[in-house]
Amino acid sequence: MTVSRTQPRLKRNLTLKLLTWFAQHGRDLPWRHTRDPYAIWVSEIMLQQTQVKTVIPYYEAWLARFPTVQALAEAPLGAVLKQWEGLGYYTRARNLHAAAQRVVAEHDGRLPEEAAALRRLPGIGAYTSGSIASIAFGRDEPAVDGNVLRVLARVYAVREDVRSPAVHSQLEALARAHLPPGRAGEFNEALMDLGATICIPRAPQCLICPLNRLCEARRLGLQNEIPLRIRRMPVPHYDVTAGVIWKNGRVLIAQRPADKLLGGLWEFPGGKREEGETLEACLGRELTEELAIDVEIVRPLTQVEHGFTHFAITLHVFVCRFAGGTPQTLQVADFKWVHPADLGHYALGAADRRVAEFVVSGEAAVANRG
Repeated sequence: MTVSRTQPRLKRNLTLKLLTWFAQHGRDLPWRHTRDPYAIWVSEIMLQQTQVKTVIPYYEAWLARFPTVQALAEAPLGAVLKQWEGLGYYTRARNLHAAAQRVVAEHDGRLPEEAAALRRLPGIGAYTSGSIASIAFGRDEPAVDGNVLRVLARVYAVREDVRSPAVHSQLEALARAHLPPGRAGEFNEALMDLGATICIPRAPQCLICPLNRLCEARRLGLQNEIPLRIRRMPVPHYDVTAGVIWKNGRVLIAQRPADKLLGGLWEFPGGKREEGETLEACLGRELTEELAIDVEIVRPLTQVEHGFTHFAITLHVFVCRFAGGTPQTLQVADFKWVHPADLGHYALGAADRRVAEFVVSGEAAVANRG
């Protein structure tokens, strides 16, 4: 199927087959045992770009720490980021916190029920609003994520890039056309589960799929070619430096600005190497620009490889002694001298948590071991 102005003929019985399968084979997930809109909202935000098995323990710990919208809204951002630590994509946590404060201030602590109103909250887009509105409030709204796009693209043999706005819109229209009135939440969850467990990206299990007799991709032998895979551009790589800077038995950590990547998290200060610059020169320059301090670089400590959504880094970490200057918040939000035993109280990104392990273990001691 190619994108056109006309809607393709709907597959009869698709909805019934899917719901029948879901009743027997739907995944038993903790957020499916509640109708609390707040809990469902938290699960949907955590599930963005993160696998279910990773989310479950974070979801349970989050609700134990912040059981209500009010509790989340009243918590300091640092505590929210610390609770999120390790789940990645920290903008989700910041948006969840900001949205909770909006819900309390503007909606009397009750999450809006309509998808359009939900989309006005930070961090809630078309998919998340449809999911919350349908699952938590019974609204007849589609929720089209990557799993749903894949299932529908195969069922209707869509041979174009599902990420393009035109194709996405047509598949969303198909999802809406198949919604069973009053059971949209169940239908959306069924589509998600089918895509996550049967109609998987590679080697889909067509023989046990409840939609196999309706699937155009399978009929044409294209189930492994659909959705169309667009070759991605190479991921850029950067060398970044960081200093474990000691003074009087404590190390210096800095808080990233709220409007930057990993905003609000703490890190061992440093920054990206410029072209032609040595690692040591880079670290010295970054510390001067960010904090107005000088250090003595004692020795290399470790290298940490880490990938972000659109780039990757090698973090080159050095053990340093504080050499002079008065720390200032020139390009950081805050700074603190911290005893190694207290590092666990601060929310750190994944790469810096690995560095912190060296510090806590004593591997980053300032004494030069040669």
